[in-house]
Amino acid sequence: MKITWVLKKFENLSPLELYKIMQLRAEVFVVEQNCVYQDVDGKDLKSLHLFGTNESDEVIAYSRIVPAGISFKEISIGRVVSSPKARGTRVGKELMKQSLEKIKELYGNVPIRIGAQCYLKKFYADLGFVAEGEEYLEDNIPHIEMLIGYE
Repeated sequence: MKITWVLKKFENLSPLELYKIMQLRAEVFVVEQNCVYQDVDGKDLKSLHLFGTNESDEVIAYSRIVPAGISFKEISIGRVVSSPKARGTRVGKELMKQSLEKIKELYGNVPIRIGAQCYLKKFYADLGFVAEGEEYLEDNIPHIEMLIGYE
């Protein structure tokens, strides 16, 4: 599967790109995970948006890079999602590698903190993230903070 990766500020997203991103987020976070919560949380306006499209121009993977001081004191990666159509193709791992690479290009070797769903702890650990603190519930889903510290 050929993936085209795009990184944009919120104000540079086209209406169609934003629609496709929000459609994917709703498909997975609201419908698939049966989690009714306010996905549009105000952080999108300040974040960078990384998304991958396939040959049919469908958004199949997405993350947002949240500046330091908004979600955590460190830069963070959030709303990490891959399309059910792309599962099993390692697109999620590629998405995270792309996210980490973009942060390094833009900000250097800075620490990155995430709020990971607990069932994905090994996935993130394989990328270099280390669990910190206690598990907590966010939108009724168990999460844990994880950190890559390049300091």
